[in-house]
Amino acid sequence: MRTIDLDDLDIFRCVVREGGVTPAAKRLHRVPSNVTTRIKQFEARLGVALFRRQGRSLTLTEAGRTLLGHAETLLRMADLAEQEMRGGVVRGVLRLGSLESAAGARLPPILSAFHAQFPDVTIELQTGTTRAMLRQLERFEIEAAFVSEPFDGASLSSVPAFDEELVLITGRTAPGNGSRRQTLVAFPHGCSYRQRLIEWLAEEGASYDRVLEMSSYHAIVACVAAGTGMAIVPAEVLNHAVLSTAVERHKLPPHLRRNRTRLVWSGEASAALRSLMALLPDRAETERAA
Repeated sequence: MRTIDLDDLDIFRCVVREGGVTPAAKRLHRVPSNVTTRIKQFEARLGVALFRRQGRSLTLTEAGRTLLGHAETLLRMADLAEQEMRGGVVRGVLRLGSLESAAGARLPPILSAFHAQFPDVTIELQTGTTRAMLRQLERFEIEAAFVSEPFDGASLSSVPAFDEELVLITGRTAPGNGSRRQTLVAFPHGCSYRQRLIEWLAEEGASYDRVLEMSSYHAIVACVAAGTGMAIVPAEVLNHAVLSTAVERHKLPPHLRRNRTRLVWSGEASAALRSLMALLPDRAETERAA
């Protein structure tokens, strides 16, 4: 006899996403006691604990993390089946991750076109480094992510999204090259652009004393403009930055200058995700070339 049904999975996933029983109950329009009872009954039928209870907080057990992956897949497939039975109307929630550069400069027109074509889909967008986005995919916190090459994702499916031109920026009074470039201004570990800058310095035989970590491109450009150090940023982002004229641009070698962003996901792509893919400029170019 089957011990799992979609309603159980939906309640379980909602508790995980909302971070607790009370917010999940509010989202599900249930009372907290009902959600707690359903989770306990579900655990009893499965014969495993899905959550570890620490005071008022809940954390997933190893079994819970495994089930979460299956829950995301099964609920997505159920949504897809329902959409197709209703005449192909794309609806639901599409949870995406993205590099800040893509979210700020590349995605707005794509997401605007998507919203116009599929008004019944709600997009939830989170930003972070490539490494952070891949971790969120592994934990099924997002369905897909825009990440930068290179990345370690052998088990993931992907399509090209768009290409970026990367530029090196320094303060106006900083030297164009040489060993005096001692401070790197970059995102935290996991940023592929930061890794490119470090690799380029190694190729040039240059060194750096420290890395000043920032959480946004606006902060990075501002620090470089103030003479703090140097950074690598996408040209498209720099073109829209408030202090773009306050920094000096330097061309990178051809093998470092071009960088591709890809849309990656795990498992079966939902109808909403497939619809988003069709709007990607590099995907359209690839299909025309084929």
